Amino acid sequence: MARTGREMAYAVASLLLAAPAVLVPAALLVAAPLALTVVGLPLLVGVLLLARHLPGWFGFVARPLLGWDLPAPPPLSGRTAIARAREVLTDGRAWRAAVYAFAKAPLAAVTAYITLLGTVFGVLLLTSPLWWEPNTRDLGLPAVDSRPETAYAAAIGAVLLVLCPWLLRGLVAVDRTLAFLLLAPGPAERRIGELETSRAALTADAATTLRRLERDLHDGTQARLVALGMTLARIEKRLGPSDLVGEARATVTDALDELREIVRGIHPPALDAGLPTALGTLAARSGLPVAVSVDLDHPPPPDAATTLYFTAAELLSNAARHAGATTVRLSLTGADGWLRLVVTDDGRGGAAPSLSGTGLRGLVARAKALDGRLDVTSPDGGPTTVTMRLPAA
Repeated sequence: MARTGREMAYAVASLLLAAPAVLVPAALLVAAPLALTVVGLPLLVGVLLLARHLPGWFGFVARPLLGWDLPAPPPLSGRTAIARAREVLTDGRAWRAAVYAFAKAPLAAVTAYITLLGTVFGVLLLTSPLWWEPNTRDLGLPAVDSRPETAYAAAIGAVLLVLCPWLLRGLVAVDRTLAFLLLAPGPAERRIGELETSRAALTADAATTLRRLERDLHDGTQARLVALGMTLARIEKRLGPSDLVGEARATVTDALDELREIVRGIHPPALDAGLPTALGTLAARSGLPVAVSVDLDHPPPPDAATTLYFTAAELLSNAARHAGATTVRLSLTGADGWLRLVVTDDGRGGAAPSLSGTGLRGLVARAKALDGRLDVTSPDGGPTTVTMRLPAA
C-alpha cells in the first residue's frame, strides 16, 4: 500500500512537472531547423542548456518518492563562450533529456488519468450498495430490488481497485526505464564517475597520510633532535670544548635543517593560514619583485591548494634561477568552477614541459592528477606565461 501511494503521488506530481517541460522539446523542434542562421544557433544552444536541467527537474519528485537517482550533467568545462556552446551542442544527455520530456508528457497524462479515474470509479462502484437506490416511486413505477445491480457494480469496483495498482506499477516501470535510458548517465559516464570518485578518495587519503606524517615528524622526530642538540650543548658546557661533541652538534643541526625541508615539501606550514596568505609569503621570500593578485570566491580544496602552492613555488624558482627575469606577475582567480593560476615573467623564454630539468613536466603531472591542465607560452626572448587550471570542486 505504501508503494502504491508513493507511485500515485508520483503520477500526479510528474504530470504537473511534465506540462512545462514539454516546452523544451517543442522549442527544440523550432530551433533545430533555424540552427543554420545567426539567430537559430544561439536559440538552439539556449534550449539545450535548459534541457541539461531536466534530470534535476524530474528528479525533484522521483528521488524522494521513488528513490530514483537522476544526477545532473557535469558542469561545462569550456573556457570561452564558443567552447561552451560547442560542448552543449555535442552533449548527448541534453538531447536525450529533450526526447524524454517529449515522451514524458503523454505518458504522464495517461498514468495520471488511469490512476485517478480507476481509483475514483473503483471506490464509487465498491461503495455503491451503501448509497445507490433507484428512485422508482416518484415515477409511479413498482419498487425494484437493487441488490443484484449494486452487487455487480461493487464487484466491478473491487476488480478496478485490484487491477489499478498493477497497471500503475507497469506504467511507472516504463517511465523508469525511459528515465534511466535518457536522463541518467550511460555506462561509460558512470564508470568514469566511479573512477573519479575512487581517485578523489585515494587523493584525500594520501593527503591525510602525508599530513599525519608531517605532524609526526614535526612533533616527534624534530622534537627529539632538538632535545638531543640541547643535551649535547649541556655536555659540552660541562666537559669543556670537544671536537667530537661539536661534530655531533653540527650533525644534529644539519639533520634538523634537512627535516624541516622535508616537512615543508610534505605540507608547507604557510598553507595553514590559507592559500592567499601562503602565496603572499612565497612572493615575499622570492629573490624577484612579484606582483600578487588573488580573487577567490571561496577557499579551494586542500589538494588543489597544495598543488597550486607548489606550482607557484616552482615557477618563481624557475624565473629567478633559469629565466633571467627581473619581474614576475602572479594571479589566482576562481570562476565558472575552475581555479586559474597564471605566472608571467619577463625572462628570456624558451621554456617547455618537454625539456628536462625545468620542473614543468612534474607540474603537468600534478595538474593531470586533479583533472586539470598546464599551458606554457614561452617564445624565445620571452615573456613566459604558465597557466594552471584546476577544478574548483
